[in-house]
Amino acid sequence: MLDVPWWLWGAFAATVIVSLVIDLLAHRTAHVIGFKEAALWSGVWVSLALAFGAVVLLVLGPRAGTEYATAWLLEKSLSVDNLFVFALIFAYFKVPRAYQHRVLFFGVFGALVFRGIFLSLGVAVVGRFTAVLFVFAAILFYSTYKILRGEEETFDPGRSFAVRLLRRAIPVRDDYAGAKFTVREAGRRVGTPLLAVVAAIEAADLVFAVDSVPAVLAVSDDTFVVYTSNAFAILGLRALYFLLAGLLDRFRYLSRGLGVILALIGVKLILQASHKMIDESIPEIPSLLSLAVIVVVLTVSVVASLRHPQK
Repeated sequence: MLDVPWWLWGAFAATVIVSLVIDLLAHRTAHVIGFKEAALWSGVWVSLALAFGAVVLLVLGPRAGTEYATAWLLEKSLSVDNLFVFALIFAYFKVPRAYQHRVLFFGVFGALVFRGIFLSLGVAVVGRFTAVLFVFAAILFYSTYKILRGEEETFDPGRSFAVRLLRRAIPVRDDYAGAKFTVREAGRRVGTPLLAVVAAIEAADLVFAVDSVPAVLAVSDDTFVVYTSNAFAILGLRALYFLLAGLLDRFRYLSRGLGVILALIGVKLILQASHKMIDESIPEIPSLLSLAVIVVVLTVSVVASLRHPQK
């Protein structure tokens, strides 16, 4: 584990809180997010993530900096699948475009909390039971198999566990009430469809965490590195969605590229576990090599998608 100074944790927490407050204030009035605005905010989030990565590099050293960059790029790549699910959820609940950013804001806030819990537990489990890395590798190989076979995940927003649990806890009306999540009707508090949409987005993130958490733990077993990289990738997810909205179907080869990346991370996990449990002479895949491969695979996937669009 890295010896992370307390002020660096504080700087990270302050950066996230201030960023969320500024984002919320900038979008306090519900409106449709256009391409230019989404591009501007995407640049802000990417710049913020890279700037914090530079701080990690300077304070904690080259290895921590490389692991941070690799984990951030990996999570950013895997989050593209989330964008397809966001589009599915918005279409299912017929969410007005002006309210979509507000929904994603609270969805991202919940994802930050749950990812922190899952990653902390993952680091603790890996530290105590190294053999669990083989299980994580099997999960990633299975995901790769499904992706390369063209098997799509079936996700029904209306029947997700979180939405069904919400409907049991509080009545949910059929009509929207502006950007409100709850309203008072006949003397009782009821939810609007926006509340159900947030629940569906949180449920979808839990599903994607099955791949995301094992993958990032293959890059680093340090809580600070894995959580901060995930957090900055998640923070930019909303802007990325509005930036790529309507263009997602053009990246036909991106999912296959992600499958290749997951397979590489699976191999990395097996080598790590074998190095620790069987023989220390077994080589491990360096984080710098993983970062290079991820960049190359993503570039090739995007270029191939743009040059050979689906008819």
